[in-house]
Amino acid sequence: MKLLESKVALLNRDKIKSRFIYHSVKRVFDFFAATCGIIILSPLMFAIAILIKSEDHGPIFYKQVRVGKNGKTFEMYKFRSMFVNADQMVAKLKKQNDVDGPMFKMKDDPRITKIGHFIRKHSLDELPQFLNVIKGDMSLVGPRPPLPSEVEEYSDYDKQRLYVTPGCTGLWQATERNEVGFNEMVQLDIEYIQKAGMMFDLWIVIKTVGIVIKPNGSY
Repeated sequence: MKLLESKVALLNRDKIKSRFIYHSVKRVFDFFAATCGIIILSPLMFAIAILIKSEDHGPIFYKQVRVGKNGKTFEMYKFRSMFVNADQMVAKLKKQNDVDGPMFKMKDDPRITKIGHFIRKHSLDELPQFLNVIKGDMSLVGPRPPLPSEVEEYSDYDKQRLYVTPGCTGLWQATERNEVGFNEMVQLDIEYIQKAGMMFDLWIVIKTVGIVIKPNGSY
């Protein structure tokens, strides 16, 4: 049984919805920051695309259905960092999961390509998510968008992560990342939602830039 299963919901959903000014300012900032990010980083993204294509001639981008705000699903974009048939290998690798709870992650995942190791280590595989931010499916900062299969295993406490728009980065990614388990990740997301504000978001973005340069255990 999950450690937090018996905890009552801590968040006031109506209070979160009532923060119109914050959410409006955040949406405007997200749109312009993501647009500028695509323009400024386009040479880097082009180089990554060439390296991915040249390694195994497979697709450059990877699309995956994720769960966003209020349980709404959307297609999340990433640079492909795994072999083309990676999704079909999950069932065979389930027992080697290095993260507790609904998530599946492996430190030495055999499905990852050579260029994939590098772009995942530096979180560069996430850059196409700027498109999700522009579309409004995601924010620059927020909880990690889960897979539908993960949400099926969520407790009511865990589902509080879905009260807000998911992010490209968040408090979990900018601090502990894969050093903690699922329950701790949920706690960090709840903490973020409680403290959310433009200055806190900016702090997380700055921390994330530092992590891109000096990785914090991502895999």
